[in-house]
Amino acid sequence: MKQIASFTINHMKLLRGVYVSRKDTVGAEVLTTFDIRMTRPNFEPVMNTAEIHALEHLGATYLRNHPDYASKTVYFGPMGCRTGFYLILAGDYQSKDIVPLLINMFEFIRDFEGDVPGAASENCGNYLDMNLNMAKYWSKRFLDEILIDIDEAHLIYPD
Repeated sequence: MKQIASFTINHMKLLRGVYVSRKDTVGAEVLTTFDIRMTRPNFEPVMNTAEIHALEHLGATYLRNHPDYASKTVYFGPMGCRTGFYLILAGDYQSKDIVPLLINMFEFIRDFEGDVPGAASENCGNYLDMNLNMAKYWSKRFLDEILIDIDEAHLIYPD
């Protein structure tokens, strides 16, 4: 079988950051998949499912209510390895194009107070597995250490 593109990236060289994982064409539309890498693969502990779940609910809520990106958001969800998230947007983008969006999204999560949207038995298949405080921690860490002053080494996949 042909190896999928994300498995061809050397994860021993991969830093935390925002990367274009792939671009696909569906009809006339380009879909850009972003790799939002919040922990360094194979070097740092991964995030636990409870905080990933809260990050997913809050991030998806933010994106699907955004005045410019709601209609462009195809998917936002966690990586199985628990080191980050995939974001798929309709449109042809570079990593640097979405940094302001991600800064705003992670600020929203960092500052969120109240009940996590969709964290109820009627809305979610695992609603008890949520950790808002840790989602806020990971958001702040990613903002402070990566997003605010992001450079090319954290925007382009390593060779």
